[in-house]
Amino acid sequence: MTIGCPECGALEDIPPLTARMLARCRMCHYPLERRSGRSMSAALACATATFVLLLPANLAPLMTVHMLGAERSSVLSSGIVAIWRDGWIILAVLLGTFGIVLPFVRFGGLALVLGAILIGRRFKGIGAVYRWTLSLDIWAMPDVYLVGCFVGYARVTQDLTGTIGPGGYCFIVAALMSMLTRASLDRRTVWRAIAPERKLQKGEAALSCLVCDLVVPVSYEGHACPRCGLKLRTRKSDAVARSAALSLAALVLTVPANLYPMTLSMELGRDVPHRIVDGVYQLFHAGLWPLGILIICTSIVIPVAKIVGMGWFIVSVARRSRKHLRVKAHLYRWIDELGRWSNVDVFTIAAFVPLIRFDGLASSRPAIGATAFALVVFLTMAASRAFDPRMMWDVHIRRRS
Repeated sequence: MTIGCPECGALEDIPPLTARMLARCRMCHYPLERRSGRSMSAALACATATFVLLLPANLAPLMTVHMLGAERSSVLSSGIVAIWRDGWIILAVLLGTFGIVLPFVRFGGLALVLGAILIGRRFKGIGAVYRWTLSLDIWAMPDVYLVGCFVGYARVTQDLTGTIGPGGYCFIVAALMSMLTRASLDRRTVWRAIAPERKLQKGEAALSCLVCDLVVPVSYEGHACPRCGLKLRTRKSDAVARSAALSLAALVLTVPANLYPMTLSMELGRDVPHRIVDGVYQLFHAGLWPLGILIICTSIVIPVAKIVGMGWFIVSVARRSRKHLRVKAHLYRWIDELGRWSNVDVFTIAAFVPLIRFDGLASSRPAIGATAFALVVFLTMAASRAFDPRMMWDVHIRRRS
């Protein structure tokens, strides 16, 4: 069947694949279809387990710490509520949306779609629901929140005694199940179960849907995709302008994100600011160098690399450059996938802030750098989603979708 590559726009005819075969785009080498390790039943089981486990993970105690006979416990939303009460509304909304709300929506919707397909009861709008669950893939972050909880727990237990509660164990399993869902989901098989693909006629002018890769006649432009309901366009409208504006805004915010403190801790009656580099130093000083390297990569290297990479892509389109197209395609893929992991640092704040609330002895609260950093991550992710990588390949004269 003929599909359109979502990264370069080339139209590809994919033959039936065996369990261990991989189909790549001949132009940009994007992995169009992979069967190894993919199973609709396994994805349904993992998505359902994630959705169910998120309930006790959000309601039961996550972590508890003890200090001089006093103790503080938290649930998954405690840090976000504390951040909201401290007046950092934007930061609380971003963390609550990515860490709590969207995981329920994504995995609940995905379980609904996969269950309906497997029992043979497809409902009206199933393609649109599945499209939304895929769109939320990078925005639902229980796995990122889990890493943030591990880093926060490591920082708290340097000086205090801490224990993981039943909600914490449920959240660990839920986050792991969410990663297994991503690994086991056979997207192409699900799309074909919703609506089959069509064979492209020789010489027929066509375009493809950017989400489900369905190839349709070019006369469908401006109409809803027959399979997923997305409005069909040859290319994303104003992709360069929108991605450039979002990347520029992110670049401006990197200055306060790195210069201003992420948190303020009260120690011996005085406030001590902690920037990103200060947190890294503390982890290395405590011997937790793997976590320190992780924070360097997620909080410094990846955000800067994303902004530089997006700038390269935008200039490439503007200059109609033919150089290093496959390198840029691979880099775009990494930028789009890894950007979400930069939120580890702000999720770390949400994890340990509610635990360090011992009146008169110790406390911790977010500072302006945390909001700036969260906005940098959000804007860079939005920039990569607004960009259309197929535009970099339009310099070639070829069949395109």
